[in-house]
Amino acid sequence: MSTLVRARDWQKAHPLAFDASLALAVLACMLLGSFVEPHGPRGPYFGRSPDGPSVALMLAGSVALIFRRRSPWLVLAATVAVSLVEVITGEPRAPVAMCAVIALFTVAARTDRPTTWRVGLLTMTLLTGTAMLTGPLPWYAQENLGVFAWTGMAAAAGDAVRSRRAFVDAIRERAERAERTREEEARRRVAEERLRIARDLHDVVAHHIALVNVQAGVAAHVMDKRPDQAKEALGHVREASRSALDELRATVGLLRQTGDPEAPTEPAPGLARLGDLVDGFRNAGIPVEVACADENTPLPAAVDLAAYRVIQEALTNVHKHAGADAKAELSVIRVGGNVEITVIDDGPGVDEPAEGGGGHGLLGMRERVSALGGALTAGPRYGGGFRVHAILPVADRPATDRPATDRTATDRPATDRPAADRTATDRPATTGETA
Repeated sequence: MSTLVRARDWQKAHPLAFDASLALAVLACMLLGSFVEPHGPRGPYFGRSPDGPSVALMLAGSVALIFRRRSPWLVLAATVAVSLVEVITGEPRAPVAMCAVIALFTVAARTDRPTTWRVGLLTMTLLTGTAMLTGPLPWYAQENLGVFAWTGMAAAAGDAVRSRRAFVDAIRERAERAERTREEEARRRVAEERLRIARDLHDVVAHHIALVNVQAGVAAHVMDKRPDQAKEALGHVREASRSALDELRATVGLLRQTGDPEAPTEPAPGLARLGDLVDGFRNAGIPVEVACADENTPLPAAVDLAAYRVIQEALTNVHKHAGADAKAELSVIRVGGNVEITVIDDGPGVDEPAEGGGGHGLLGMRERVSALGGALTAGPRYGGGFRVHAILPVADRPATDRPATDRTATDRPATDRPAADRTATDRPATTGETA
């Protein structure tokens, strides 16, 4: 096997030398065959010698085979021509048609199947018909049948080689394409995971740092006059910072490799921790009214986490942008196969300088909801305040299959919605989405 592999590698590295060796071998076979007398009284024997023109034709056909890879069609035409000349004029005969057989095989291996069969039939008919009609032997002689058989086998063998090469190339191409697809899929999953972790980090940091900020401000304001209240505010600061560190540790733990220190195994937050979340905002001075239905109904982990993060980000935006006297209302209800979350506030809004440009809170919420096949709308309300409404499908189904009752408010004309629930898409925005 190793010898065959080395021979194939040498052939690919030196194609012209291989063709020259093949031409020399064909010439030797034709010369040897020209000395055989097939019609002797006792059968074939070495009893004749080729004449000069036959030797010249055999030599011309062999030289043409050296260039069979560079110009296969010209080589086929040349070898068929010298074969016809030998068939018509040769006496005694020489097997010059062997050159045409090799050339036909080369053409068949380099072209498509319809062309192979057309050229093969034409070559077979031309050589065999000429030998039968004008040759020195009877039309039924075995030499004429041999030309017919060898040209047909050359075309069939060349087509088989071409088919095998195409099959091998197709397998190699599929393997390379599969490898590229795997690499692209791996890169896509890495990018999605990075985006998900970035959203988690944003939600954790924005929420807890906002609570720390407001409690620290309260502590600084009442430190001199009411130290007990300042001490209580600092306690809330400590609890919020501890919660932030725990969630950051859990999020970053997803990036650990095998063999690294053990990552926290605390489950991801969900609606089961909604009470703690709301209490944190209430401790920060934001009155939050909560209305939940089917609190004990379990949700898929992804939906549960997304619902918690949407509520967390929406209440954080109320704290940051609604103003000091704002009140928030939160509702979580099941409507058909969906979970609908609504967070509204009545704050007038505050104008803050956008030092680093717009935030990513609303964008992150939309990405979370869209990834689960849901929809989210957010914008100012008529009469003041802001509204965030998210629809999260509990069952996996395409977004286009949602019933009319699952569609968001933006799917209906503005005239069909209550004035208090219309978003900024119905009128010029009075406050920007600066979350």
